[in-house]
Amino acid sequence: MDANAKLVEIARTIAAPTELVFRLWSKPEFLLRWFAPRRCVLEIHTFDFRVGGEFRSSIREPDGPLCEAVSTFLEIIPARKIAYRIRASKGAEHTEETTVTITFADHGGGPLLPLHQTLPEAHAKRTAAYPSWHEKLDRLGEELHFEDVGVPA
Repeated sequence: MDANAKLVEIARTIAAPTELVFRLWSKPEFLLRWFAPRRCVLEIHTFDFRVGGEFRSSIREPDGPLCEAVSTFLEIIPARKIAYRIRASKGAEHTEETTVTITFADHGGGPLLPLHQTLPEAHAKRTAAYPSWHEKLDRLGEELHFEDVGVPA
């Protein structure tokens, strides 16, 4: 990887309480509803949401190869931060191991979610990872309209 390459950085404000947005990132039953582009089917094989825990998933595109990912949670600070290391493969193609960090920063109309991935942005755009992040974050915002995602009292 080019040390000077611009890495993936996306910021999105979600109009909801920070605790609710964090909940949608931390429960597999909610991830199943938004953590893949619309045209794809997400399967979660393992989801152990703790530091050192593993998140194994696969995403199938219609008429496309299966993308498999293995992630290990590196840091979890409730309603503040999630960081994980991810290795992915799509058919015979394997990606470099990268780190994804999502911070939940209070910001006026809801949390600002800066998302950083240690992957060159140009590569992410070429492989569709970049537009996939945008679509997944759009879907995350849509999930806030369902009653079953509410923050417990």
